[in-house]
Amino acid sequence: MDSRLKLLSVAALVLLAGCTGGAGSAGSPDSGTGQVSLTTDAPDGVEAESAEGDNLPQVQQRAIIKNGQLDLTVDEFNSSRDAVEATAESYGGYVSDSSERVNRRGGGTYRSGQLVVRIPSDNFSAFVNDAKRLGEVERVETSSEDVTDQLVDLEARLSNLRAQRDRLRDLYESANTTEDVLAVERRLTDVQTEIERLEAQKQSLEDRVALSTVRISLSERPPGPSQWYDVPVLQAFLASVSGVFVALRAAVVALAYALPYIVVFGGLLAVLGGGVFAVGRTVLRRLSS
Repeated sequence: MDSRLKLLSVAALVLLAGCTGGAGSAGSPDSGTGQVSLTTDAPDGVEAESAEGDNLPQVQQRAIIKNGQLDLTVDEFNSSRDAVEATAESYGGYVSDSSERVNRRGGGTYRSGQLVVRIPSDNFSAFVNDAKRLGEVERVETSSEDVTDQLVDLEARLSNLRAQRDRLRDLYESANTTEDVLAVERRLTDVQTEIERLEAQKQSLEDRVALSTVRISLSERPPGPSQWYDVPVLQAFLASVSGVFVALRAAVVALAYALPYIVVFGGLLAVLGGGVFAVGRTVLRRLSS
């Protein structure tokens, strides 16, 4: 009986800790486990702000996720792509993804594609400025997101869950019946699963804070004039003549494809039409007689 009472009392404490953990996640970063702040060894690229607590002064790191989009028109795709990769490496970054395609226009081809660059947040602005010099800038967009509160909230929730896990482990050691052991194991599994989920979410945010993402679109200049009316007169006339021949050839080919159908279905229609005409003439003769 004493072991049962001990088991029930510890279980009540676990449920109470779970309630306080939920309240801490829904409220401000200072709720639940007291004042919580990111440690000073936070990911690179955070901006420092001083924050004084009621008891002890401390420094809270602002965790900022930075993203950018850069569209460039370049003379030659491959050399520009290599230049982007070299520039990223010079700032401690790398190209995580890339794509390339060949486009056709006006009888010619040109290449275009996109590079996804991960760059240390401290070097974000400098890298974007250098990348803009690699071609003719068509578009530049940058954005930032402060995720400090999210990280503080995740750390508070993880602290509560780890405390629950420790109490459940102690409870597991003191359980005497199979039923109690299984109940504690199920709860322990749920808590551990939630801890791993939150840890993965926290790690993902920290990675995005440490390494900014810059998407760079590269495109060669398409061949031919940029506007249709920039085409020389003689070239336009020859193109029109060529278009006429292409249209005639297409019409002949279409007729060749359709001719068997015309013959077959035309014959059927002629037979059906003749039959209907003959029946109609017979009916009229009987009516007139």
